[in-house]
Amino acid sequence: MGRPRLESMDAAIALIAPGTPLREAIDDLIAAHAGAIIVVGDEGEVEAVCSGGFRIGIEFSPQRLFELGKMDGAMILDADASRILRANVHLIPDATLPTSETGMRHRAAERVSRQTGALVVSISKRREVVHLYLDGRRVRIDPLHVVLAKADQALQTLQRYRSRLDEDLVRLTAQEFDDLVVLADVAMVVRRFEMLSRVSVEIGRHVLYLGREGRLVRMQAEELLQGADEEFRALLKDYAFDGAADVGHLRAALAELPGASLLEVESIALALGYPSPAAVTEEHLHARGYRLLRRIPTLPAGVVARLVERFGGVPALVRADERLLDDVDGVGARRARAVADGLARLRSEAVARA
Repeated sequence: MGRPRLESMDAAIALIAPGTPLREAIDDLIAAHAGAIIVVGDEGEVEAVCSGGFRIGIEFSPQRLFELGKMDGAMILDADASRILRANVHLIPDATLPTSETGMRHRAAERVSRQTGALVVSISKRREVVHLYLDGRRVRIDPLHVVLAKADQALQTLQRYRSRLDEDLVRLTAQEFDDLVVLADVAMVVRRFEMLSRVSVEIGRHVLYLGREGRLVRMQAEELLQGADEEFRALLKDYAFDGAADVGHLRAALAELPGASLLEVESIALALGYPSPAAVTEEHLHARGYRLLRRIPTLPAGVVARLVERFGGVPALVRADERLLDDVDGVGARRARAVADGLARLRSEAVARA
Protein backbone atom coordinates (compact mmCIF):
# COMPACT_ATOMS: atom_id res chain seq x y z
CA MET A 1 0.00 0.00 0.00
CA GLY A 2 1.09 3.61 -0.60
CA ARG A 3 1.80 6.22 2.01
CA PRO A 4 -1.02 8.54 3.17
CA ARG A 5 -1.72 11.68 1.21
CA LEU A 6 -0.88 14.01 4.09
CA GLU A 7 2.83 14.49 3.52
CA SER A 8 3.26 17.73 5.49
CA MET A 9 2.13 19.13 8.80
CA ASP A 10 0.73 22.18 6.99
CA ALA A 11 -1.61 19.89 5.05
CA ALA A 12 -2.63 18.24 8.30
CA ILE A 13 -3.36 21.60 9.95
CA ALA A 14 -5.39 22.69 6.92
CA LEU A 15 -7.45 19.50 7.19
CA ILE A 16 -8.62 20.36 10.72
CA ALA A 17 -8.69 24.17 10.40
CA PRO A 18 -11.83 26.09 11.45
CA GLY A 19 -14.56 25.77 8.84
CA THR A 20 -13.65 22.19 7.85
CA PRO A 21 -15.96 19.24 8.57
CA LEU A 22 -13.31 17.46 10.64
CA ARG A 23 -12.79 20.55 12.81
CA GLU A 24 -16.54 20.72 13.40
CA ALA A 25 -16.49 17.18 14.77
CA ILE A 26 -13.43 17.93 16.92
CA ASP A 27 -15.07 21.04 18.38
CA ASP A 28 -18.21 19.02 19.19
CA LEU A 29 -16.11 16.41 21.00
CA ILE A 30 -14.34 19.11 23.00
CA ALA A 31 -17.66 20.74 23.91
CA ALA A 32 -18.91 17.36 25.12
CA HIS A 33 -15.76 16.94 27.26
CA ALA A 34 -14.91 13.75 25.39
CA GLY A 35 -11.37 12.58 24.85
CA ALA A 36 -10.64 10.90 21.53
CA ILE A 37 -8.04 9.64 19.08
CA ILE A 38 -8.71 10.05 15.37
CA VAL A 39 -6.36 8.41 12.87
CA VAL A 40 -6.36 9.69 9.28
CA GLY A 41 -4.28 7.60 6.92
CA ASP A 42 -3.79 4.79 4.46
CA GLU A 43 -6.00 1.87 5.47
CA GLY A 44 -3.36 -0.77 4.80
CA GLU A 45 -0.71 0.97 6.90
CA VAL A 46 -3.06 1.70 9.80
CA GLU A 47 -4.55 -1.80 9.83
CA ALA A 48 -1.32 -3.18 11.28
CA VAL A 49 -1.77 -1.21 14.54
CA CYS A 50 -5.51 -1.82 14.99
CA SER A 51 -7.15 -4.39 17.25
CA GLY A 52 -10.85 -4.99 17.84
CA GLY A 53 -13.51 -2.36 17.35
CA PHE A 54 -16.10 -2.16 14.62
CA ARG A 55 -15.70 -1.91 10.87
CA ILE A 56 -17.90 0.96 9.76
CA GLY A 57 -17.06 1.92 6.16
CA ILE A 58 -19.46 4.86 5.88
CA GLU A 59 -19.20 8.34 4.43
CA PHE A 60 -17.72 10.85 6.86
CA SER A 61 -19.86 13.52 8.47
CA PRO A 62 -19.15 15.58 11.60
CA GLN A 63 -22.29 14.25 13.28
CA ARG A 64 -21.36 10.60 12.65
CA LEU A 65 -17.83 11.05 13.93
CA PHE A 66 -19.12 12.82 17.03
CA GLU A 67 -21.56 10.01 17.84
CA LEU A 68 -18.90 7.32 17.27
CA GLY A 69 -16.49 9.29 19.41
CA LYS A 70 -18.68 8.64 22.44
CA MET A 71 -17.33 5.08 22.48
CA ASP A 72 -13.93 4.22 23.88
CA GLY A 73 -11.09 3.57 21.49
CA ALA A 74 -9.79 5.25 18.36
CA MET A 75 -11.64 6.18 15.18
CA ILE A 76 -10.00 5.43 11.83
CA LEU A 77 -10.60 7.62 8.76
CA ASP A 78 -9.26 7.12 5.25
CA ALA A 79 -6.40 9.23 3.90
CA ASP A 80 -8.53 12.18 2.77
CA ALA A 81 -10.94 11.98 5.72
CA SER A 82 -13.89 11.28 3.43
CA ARG A 83 -14.90 7.94 5.03
CA ILE A 84 -15.05 6.53 8.55
CA LEU A 85 -13.47 3.09 8.34
CA ARG A 86 -13.47 1.82 11.93
CA ALA A 87 -14.51 2.88 15.43
CA ASN A 88 -13.86 1.77 19.02
CA VAL A 89 -10.42 0.51 17.93
CA HIS A 90 -7.62 -0.40 20.32
CA LEU A 91 -4.30 0.90 18.97
CA ILE A 92 -1.27 -1.35 19.43
CA PRO A 93 1.77 0.43 17.94
CA ASP A 94 5.30 -0.89 18.32
CA ALA A 95 6.20 -0.25 21.97
CA THR A 96 9.90 0.07 21.11
CA LEU A 97 9.33 3.23 19.08
CA PRO A 98 10.62 6.35 20.88
CA THR A 99 8.15 8.79 22.38
CA SER A 100 8.50 11.94 24.45
CA GLU A 101 4.92 11.78 25.71
CA THR A 102 3.82 10.63 29.16
CA GLY A 103 0.05 10.05 28.94
CA MET A 104 -1.16 6.77 27.45
CA ARG A 105 -3.32 8.40 24.76
CA HIS A 106 -0.56 10.72 23.60
CA ARG A 107 2.10 7.99 23.69
CA ALA A 108 -0.07 5.80 21.47
CA ALA A 109 -0.78 8.72 19.14
CA GLU A 110 2.89 9.57 18.65
CA ARG A 111 3.92 5.96 18.08
CA VAL A 112 1.11 5.32 15.59
CA SER A 113 2.14 8.40 13.62
CA ARG A 114 5.77 7.22 13.57
CA GLN A 115 4.91 3.67 12.56
CA THR A 116 2.27 4.38 9.91
CA GLY A 117 2.93 7.90 8.69
CA ALA A 118 -0.73 8.66 9.37
CA LEU A 119 -2.08 11.84 10.89
CA VAL A 120 -3.22 11.21 14.47
CA VAL A 121 -5.45 13.73 16.24
CA SER A 122 -5.42 13.42 20.02
CA ILE A 123 -8.07 15.22 22.07
CA SER A 124 -7.38 15.42 25.78
CA LYS A 125 -10.52 14.87 27.84
CA ARG A 126 -9.25 16.58 30.97
CA ARG A 127 -7.44 19.55 29.43
CA GLU A 128 -9.58 19.87 26.26
CA VAL A 129 -6.40 20.32 24.21
CA VAL A 130 -5.90 19.06 20.65
CA HIS A 131 -2.55 17.77 19.39
CA LEU A 132 -1.66 16.62 15.89
CA TYR A 133 0.98 13.95 15.28
CA LEU A 134 2.50 13.26 11.89
CA ASP A 135 5.62 11.12 11.40
CA GLY A 136 6.41 11.65 15.08
CA ARG A 137 6.12 15.45 14.92
CA ARG A 138 3.67 17.09 17.30
CA VAL A 139 1.76 20.35 16.92
CA ARG A 140 -0.62 21.80 19.49
CA ILE A 141 -3.81 23.36 18.12
CA ASP A 142 -4.76 26.39 20.20
CA PRO A 143 -8.41 27.48 20.57
CA LEU A 144 -9.66 29.87 17.89
CA HIS A 145 -9.74 32.92 20.17
CA VAL A 146 -6.11 32.38 21.16
CA VAL A 147 -4.94 32.16 17.54
CA LEU A 148 -6.98 35.24 16.62
CA ALA A 149 -5.34 37.20 19.45
CA LYS A 150 -1.86 36.11 18.30
CA ALA A 151 -2.70 37.04 14.71
CA ASP A 152 -3.92 40.48 15.78
CA GLN A 153 -0.69 41.12 17.69
CA ALA A 154 1.36 40.01 14.69
CA LEU A 155 -0.64 42.34 12.41
CA GLN A 156 0.04 45.27 14.72
CA THR A 157 3.74 44.42 14.67
CA LEU A 158 3.67 44.16 10.87
CA GLN A 159 2.03 47.57 10.63
CA ARG A 160 4.71 49.16 12.84
CA TYR A 161 7.52 47.53 10.87
CA ARG A 162 6.03 48.64 7.55
CA SER A 163 5.68 52.22 8.79
CA ARG A 164 9.32 52.32 9.92
CA LEU A 165 10.46 50.68 6.69
CA ASP A 166 8.68 53.29 4.58
CA GLU A 167 10.32 56.08 6.59
CA ASP A 168 13.77 54.50 6.14
CA LEU A 169 13.19 54.03 2.40
CA VAL A 170 12.36 57.71 1.97
CA ARG A 171 15.54 58.64 3.83
CA LEU A 172 17.60 56.18 1.78
CA THR A 173 16.18 57.53 -1.49
CA ALA A 174 17.21 61.06 -0.56
CA GLN A 175 20.71 59.81 0.34
CA GLU A 176 20.97 57.96 -2.97
CA PHE A 177 20.25 61.11 -4.96
CA ASP A 178 22.85 63.02 -2.90
CA ASP A 179 25.31 60.09 -3.19
CA LEU A 180 25.68 59.93 0.59
CA VAL A 181 24.78 56.29 1.28
CA VAL A 182 26.98 54.27 3.64
CA LEU A 183 26.77 50.59 4.56
CA ALA A 184 24.98 51.27 7.84
CA ASP A 185 22.15 52.99 5.95
CA VAL A 186 21.70 50.00 3.67
CA ALA A 187 21.92 47.55 6.57
CA MET A 188 19.15 49.38 8.40
CA VAL A 189 16.75 49.08 5.46
CA VAL A 190 17.72 45.45 4.79
CA ARG A 191 17.05 44.73 8.46
CA ARG A 192 13.61 46.32 8.21
CA PHE A 193 12.74 44.25 5.14
CA GLU A 194 13.91 41.02 6.75
CA MET A 195 11.97 41.69 9.95
CA LEU A 196 8.89 42.43 7.85
CA SER A 197 9.42 39.13 6.04
CA ARG A 198 9.74 37.16 9.27
CA VAL A 199 6.57 38.60 10.74
CA SER A 200 4.72 37.88 7.48
CA VAL A 201 5.77 34.22 7.77
CA GLU A 202 4.39 34.13 11.32
CA ILE A 203 1.11 35.63 10.14
CA GLY A 204 0.97 33.03 7.38
CA ARG A 205 1.12 30.31 10.05
CA HIS A 206 -1.71 31.97 11.96
CA VAL A 207 -3.80 32.17 8.79
CA LEU A 208 -3.23 28.47 8.21
CA TYR A 209 -4.39 27.65 11.76
CA LEU A 210 -7.41 29.94 11.39
CA GLY A 211 -8.68 28.33 8.19
CA ARG A 212 -11.86 30.03 7.02
CA GLU A 213 -11.65 32.49 9.92
CA GLY A 214 -8.30 33.79 8.68
CA ARG A 215 -9.58 35.53 5.54
CA LEU A 216 -9.58 39.05 7.01
CA VAL A 217 -6.18 38.53 8.63
CA ARG A 218 -4.77 37.44 5.27
CA MET A 219 -6.29 40.45 3.48
CA GLN A 220 -4.87 42.93 6.01
CA ALA A 221 -1.42 41.34 5.79
CA GLU A 222 -1.47 41.40 1.99
CA GLU A 223 -2.33 45.10 2.04
CA LEU A 224 0.52 45.90 4.43
CA LEU A 225 2.97 43.82 2.37
CA GLN A 226 1.95 45.23 -1.00
CA GLY A 227 5.03 45.88 -3.15
CA ALA A 228 7.45 44.96 -0.36
CA ASP A 229 8.84 41.82 -2.00
CA GLU A 230 9.66 43.57 -5.30
CA GLU A 231 11.17 46.52 -3.45
CA PHE A 232 13.36 44.22 -1.35
CA ARG A 233 14.61 42.37 -4.42
CA ALA A 234 15.49 45.64 -6.12
CA LEU A 235 17.31 46.90 -3.02
CA LEU A 236 19.43 43.74 -2.88
CA LYS A 237 20.31 44.09 -6.58
CA ASP A 238 21.31 47.69 -5.87
CA TYR A 239 23.69 46.94 -3.01
CA ALA A 240 24.87 43.34 -3.24
CA PHE A 241 28.65 43.20 -3.50
CA ASP A 242 28.27 41.24 -6.72
CA GLY A 243 25.64 42.94 -8.84
CA ALA A 244 25.01 39.66 -10.66
CA ALA A 245 24.42 37.70 -7.43
CA ASP A 246 21.28 35.57 -7.23
CA VAL A 247 18.73 37.48 -5.15
CA GLY A 248 17.19 34.25 -3.90
CA HIS A 249 20.52 33.16 -2.41
CA LEU A 250 20.96 36.57 -0.78
CA ARG A 251 17.54 36.39 0.81
CA ALA A 252 18.20 32.87 2.02
CA ALA A 253 21.46 34.03 3.64
CA LEU A 254 19.63 36.88 5.38
CA ALA A 255 16.82 34.58 6.51
CA GLU A 256 19.36 32.31 8.21
CA LEU A 257 20.77 35.12 10.35
CA PRO A 258 19.82 34.86 14.04
CA GLY A 259 17.95 37.81 15.49
CA ALA A 260 21.03 39.18 17.24
CA SER A 261 23.13 39.01 14.05
CA LEU A 262 20.44 40.88 12.16
CA LEU A 263 21.26 43.89 14.35
CA GLU A 264 24.91 43.85 13.24
CA VAL A 265 25.98 45.78 10.15
CA GLU A 266 28.87 43.39 9.55
CA SER A 267 26.61 40.31 9.56
CA ILE A 268 24.27 41.85 7.01
CA ALA A 269 27.22 42.93 4.87
CA LEU A 270 28.61 39.40 4.88
CA ALA A 271 25.21 38.07 3.83
CA LEU A 272 25.27 40.56 0.93
CA GLY A 273 28.62 39.16 -0.17
CA TYR A 274 31.02 41.87 1.04
CA PRO A 275 34.36 40.14 1.74
CA SER A 276 35.58 42.70 4.31
CA PRO A 277 32.56 44.51 5.81
CA ALA A 278 34.61 46.47 8.33
CA ALA A 279 36.69 48.01 5.55
CA VAL A 280 33.67 49.45 3.74
CA THR A 281 31.55 50.44 6.73
CA GLU A 282 32.29 54.15 6.35
CA GLU A 283 32.74 54.21 2.57
CA HIS A 284 30.04 55.62 0.32
CA LEU A 285 28.05 53.03 -1.58
CA HIS A 286 26.51 53.84 -4.95
CA ALA A 287 23.04 52.45 -5.63
CA ARG A 288 22.92 50.78 -9.03
CA GLY A 289 19.46 52.20 -9.64
CA TYR A 290 17.22 49.14 -9.84
CA ARG A 291 14.95 50.27 -7.00
CA LEU A 292 14.44 53.80 -8.32
CA LEU A 293 14.00 52.80 -11.94
CA ARG A 294 11.37 50.17 -11.10
CA ARG A 295 9.24 52.98 -9.69
CA ILE A 296 9.04 54.65 -13.08
CA PRO A 297 5.88 53.37 -14.83
CA THR A 298 6.02 51.30 -18.03
CA LEU A 299 9.77 50.76 -17.85
CA PRO A 300 10.51 47.11 -18.77
CA ALA A 301 12.97 45.09 -16.69
CA GLY A 302 15.27 44.65 -19.70
CA VAL A 303 15.50 48.41 -20.23
CA VAL A 304 16.18 48.91 -16.51
CA ALA A 305 19.05 46.42 -16.68
CA ARG A 306 20.57 48.16 -19.73
CA LEU A 307 20.32 51.58 -18.06
CA VAL A 308 22.06 50.24 -14.97
CA GLU A 309 24.77 48.61 -17.08
CA ARG A 310 25.33 51.78 -19.14
CA PHE A 311 25.43 54.35 -16.32
CA GLY A 312 26.64 52.21 -13.42
CA GLY A 313 24.56 53.83 -10.71
CA VAL A 314 22.19 56.55 -9.56
CA PRO A 315 24.67 59.46 -9.60
CA ALA A 316 25.41 59.01 -13.31
CA LEU A 317 21.76 58.36 -14.09
CA VAL A 318 20.74 61.63 -12.45
CA ARG A 319 23.36 63.57 -14.42
CA ALA A 320 22.39 62.01 -17.75
CA ASP A 321 20.25 64.14 -20.06
CA GLU A 322 17.55 62.81 -22.36
CA ARG A 323 19.98 62.48 -25.26
CA LEU A 324 22.29 60.18 -23.32
CA LEU A 325 19.36 58.18 -22.02
CA ASP A 326 17.99 57.87 -25.55
CA ASP A 327 21.27 56.31 -26.69
CA VAL A 328 20.62 53.21 -24.56
CA ASP A 329 19.19 50.35 -26.60
CA GLY A 330 15.44 50.03 -26.12
CA VAL A 331 14.93 53.40 -24.42
CA GLY A 332 13.91 55.83 -27.16
CA ALA A 333 12.95 59.49 -26.84
CA ARG A 334 9.66 58.84 -25.06
CA ARG A 335 11.15 56.59 -22.40
CA ALA A 336 14.17 58.86 -22.04
CA ARG A 337 11.85 61.71 -21.15
CA ALA A 338 9.91 59.44 -18.76
CA VAL A 339 13.15 58.36 -17.01
CA ALA A 340 14.43 61.95 -16.65
CA ASP A 341 11.07 63.23 -15.41
CA GLY A 342 10.56 60.22 -13.15
CA LEU A 343 13.93 60.57 -11.44
CA ALA A 344 13.33 64.28 -10.93
CA ARG A 345 9.93 63.57 -9.43
CA LEU A 346 11.29 60.87 -7.10
CA ARG A 347 14.03 63.20 -5.94
CA SER A 348 11.58 66.00 -5.17
CA GLU A 349 9.31 63.64 -3.26
CA ALA A 350 12.21 62.22 -1.25
CA VAL A 351 13.54 65.63 -0.31
CA ALA A 352 10.07 66.83 0.70
CA ARG A 353 9.41 63.78 2.88
CA ALA A 354 12.89 63.15 4.31
